[in-house]
Amino acid sequence: MEVTRGNAIGFDLAVRSAIHSWASPPLTRAMRGVTMLGEPWFLIPLGLAMAATLVRRRRTHAAIALAMASVGAEAWDQIMKAVFHRVRPEAFFGYPQPENYSFPSGHAFASACFYGALAAILSAGSARRAVYWAGGVAAPLSIGFSRVYLGVHYPTDVLAGYAAAVVWLAIVFRLFPPLRLAPARSIEAKRSKVSTEAEDL
Repeated sequence: MEVTRGNAIGFDLAVRSAIHSWASPPLTRAMRGVTMLGEPWFLIPLGLAMAATLVRRRRTHAAIALAMASVGAEAWDQIMKAVFHRVRPEAFFGYPQPENYSFPSGHAFASACFYGALAAILSAGSARRAVYWAGGVAAPLSIGFSRVYLGVHYPTDVLAGYAAAVVWLAIVFRLFPPLRLAPARSIEAKRSKVSTEAEDL
């Protein structure tokens, strides 16, 4: 509501200016690389490869959850952009200006959903949960920062993308709880443990 009323522009310009003041050639090169991790041409092949791997490993529910999180994010992002019609800011460093609308950030939304869902799938039944979730959080945060740094989004675009991702992932995880995302052997191990504990009682 604040964005549609124009009340967020002061915050956006202040943060945008502060981040731009940190600019340096090495950081710009790094941000150009980081932002590619949220590009559709990168996420779509990676998502297809991960889904195929999950299906081969008979983790069908996990593959469906990943596809639902990713495709749904792209669809909702386009709908929201069409609704809000927010014009993009001028890009920095001669970076190519995207042709679609600005709010919310599709890179922030899609990357948070993809890497978040992937972290949930990989961590289900794994002892390395912290590692997977650290990557699942760090990737979209870095991508969102790169969008503001490169000037193709306002900070509130990125924040809105994260907020939308939290809502959409909550829906996906409601339909596919962590136990359904875990490998079959992990599920059987948990069932065996519960049975053993029940017998001991």
